[in-house]
Amino acid sequence: MQKAYVIVGGAGDIGRATCEQLIADGKGVIAGVRNPLILENDDRVEDVDYRVVDAEDWDSMDELFASIRSDDIEVLGAALCVGSILLKPAHLTRVEEFDSVLSKNLYSAFGLVRSAVKRFSKTGGSIVLVSSGAAQQGLANHEAISAAKAGVEGLVRSAAATYASKGVRINCVAPGLVRTNLSERITSNPSALKMSERMHALGKIGDPDDVARAVAWLLDDGQSWITGQVIGVDGGLAKVTPVN
Repeated sequence: MQKAYVIVGGAGDIGRATCEQLIADGKGVIAGVRNPLILENDDRVEDVDYRVVDAEDWDSMDELFASIRSDDIEVLGAALCVGSILLKPAHLTRVEEFDSVLSKNLYSAFGLVRSAVKRFSKTGGSIVLVSSGAAQQGLANHEAISAAKAGVEGLVRSAAATYASKGVRINCVAPGLVRTNLSERITSNPSALKMSERMHALGKIGDPDDVARAVAWLLDDGQSWITGQVIGVDGGLAKVTPVN
C-alpha cells in the first residue's frame, strides 16, 4: 500500500515549502489546494499529488481524506498550512472579518483534525497545525488572529489527549512573522519590516523553509514521543525580549 502525508494548503508559501521538504526526505505527499488551477500550474512541486479541497468546508475535507483512502493510500500524517492575517483593533473589526479569520484559521484546523483521525490506520498517525507567536505574546492590533490561533493551540492540547490512546500525535508550530504572500503588506514596507525585525530577538523575520522544516520534523514518526506541544518557530518573538 502506498503511504503519504497530506498537506492541506499546499499551494501557499509554507505549504509548498513543507511539500518540498517532505519530498526531499523521500516521503509521499498529497497536497490539498482550493484553486483547481494549481493542478495545471507549472509551479507545482514535482512528485506531489494535488487534489482540490476547501479547507473551510468540513464536508470537503471529509471527501478529500475519503478519496485518499479509497485510492488505497495510507495516510501517515496531515498538516494544515491554511491561514490569514488581519491587523485591526477589536473596535474596528467587522463581524464578517472576524468570522473569516475564525473560518480560515480555527474552523479549518478543527475540520482537519476531525477528518484525519477518522482515516488514520489502526497504528495511528500525526497531525501538525499552525498557530502564531501572536497567540502567546500580546501584540497590538492582533485581537482577531490571536483569538483564532489561541483556539488552535487549545484544540491541539485537547485533541492530543483524546486521540493519544489511538496512537495519534497532534502538535503545533507557532511562527513569528514569515516572508510570504500573506505578509507582503508588512514585508514590502521598509519601516514596517524594520520594526518587525526588531521585535524578533534574532533580528530577522522567518522564511517559509524555517517553518516547513519544523512541520516535517513533527510529522515524522521519529518524533513518536512528542504530542500536545506548541513549538515556537519565531526568532524568539513570543518568549525572548530582545535588547535593541
